[in-house]
Amino acid sequence: MAEGRSTELADEVADGQAVELVYRPKPADTLVGLRVRERIKRTGLLLRGVFLTLFTGVHLLGTVRRGTIEPVSTALFLFVVLFVWGYPRIQAAHVQRIVGWQGEYRTTVSPAGITCSTDHSTLIQKWSVLQGYRETRGHFVLLSRDPNIMCLEVLPKQGLSTPDDADRLRAVLDRHTTRV
Repeated sequence: MAEGRSTELADEVADGQAVELVYRPKPADTLVGLRVRERIKRTGLLLRGVFLTLFTGVHLLGTVRRGTIEPVSTALFLFVVLFVWGYPRIQAAHVQRIVGWQGEYRTTVSPAGITCSTDHSTLIQKWSVLQGYRETRGHFVLLSRDPNIMCLEVLPKQGLSTPDDADRLRAVLDRHTTRV
């Protein structure tokens, strides 16, 4: 069955109906996907902004009330600011540990859906799984339909074999899902 499926995908790529990408995932790719998800959901940005505002207010009120800057309070404040700023990077590094060991990814985007293969696994997703995609300067980020957008597929443009493949990939995505 898998052999028949791979022959079918090869035929679609040869016919120009499908686009193939070959790449190794990088933390920077994952970070782009996480940022896109955060912009679309907006709740993460809102929560981080509220949290930082409240924490800054508590720190400033405490400093004004005491009349002096406490080193422990200031160190804790700086730690929280750095943690909130760095959290997406921590997530990207964690995702890299999960997917990076699988090596090279071969992804085919076709009218049937998206097939992503490594030496260790194959994932086939139908278009109904996706709510849409967003294009960035160097990536196409595909977003899952679930309310929390827990699954992302980040397709780096550097994985395309020719610059014309970006236009073909965009056309396939536009035919089968929406831009968000």
